[in-house]
Amino acid sequence: MTFLSRSLHAFLASSPAVALVEVVSANGSTPREAGAWMLVSPVAIFGTIGGGQLEFMAIDRAREMIEAGRPATDLLDIPLGPEIGQCCGGRVKIDIALVDEELREAIPGRIEWEDAQRPHVYLFGGGHVGTALAATLSLLPLHVVVVETRADALGDMPEGIETRLTSVPEEVVRDAPSGSAFIVLTHDHALDFLIVGEALARADSAYVGMIGSKTKRETLRRWYLKEAGGDEATLSRLVCPIGGADVKDKRPAVIAALVAAEVVRELSAASALGSA
Repeated sequence: MTFLSRSLHAFLASSPAVALVEVVSANGSTPREAGAWMLVSPVAIFGTIGGGQLEFMAIDRAREMIEAGRPATDLLDIPLGPEIGQCCGGRVKIDIALVDEELREAIPGRIEWEDAQRPHVYLFGGGHVGTALAATLSLLPLHVVVVETRADALGDMPEGIETRLTSVPEEVVRDAPSGSAFIVLTHDHALDFLIVGEALARADSAYVGMIGSKTKRETLRRWYLKEAGGDEATLSRLVCPIGGADVKDKRPAVIAALVAAEVVRELSAASALGSA
């Protein structure tokens, strides 16, 4: 069971009365897309449909329905204009349903389905930058896997991060699902090169990045072209240095923020994130 699934089960277990709030249509500029949903109890919420006045109105209506015990369902059709204090300009229809036993049993399946749609991001290396990057990515709708050859480097990973200890990390690359992202930042340059070579061999990868300098990239280039049998066209897919060159700050947390943004942009461009 994932961290999000555990959170959902805890919410449902502590909330005898719950309403499901779901965006059923979204036209124009809106905070969230159709399919976004949240749960509302008299004292708490799980998830979000975008915040702002739109969400406040939906929460208020859901709690009114919970308190009255009726109606079982309601539909809000809300223009996002000055009349509600929002200036998005779109229009949203929101379905609100009191959660009965049948719906309560079905809701965890939504989380399981959404979890299954999450793009996989593989971090090779659990050092300072790897740990900071794992913490940053753990907040995003991604399935993050930290791969290490050293057991002691996996001890400080945040909750919700999968860890794999292996002496052959390149096998993890081969077994990864299509559309995965690979971020290489191990303690060993030779190992970095081996993993990058495996990742570049996969034409279906959404992102391949390696931490390092221009000098390290050039060293890898010579190895990749002469010893690994690679070509310039394939090598051009490698992002190195990762995180861009505009910000010169090399603190792990800053690098993590820059790389996370870079990876999410590439995954989104590959249409992998969707609405998960």
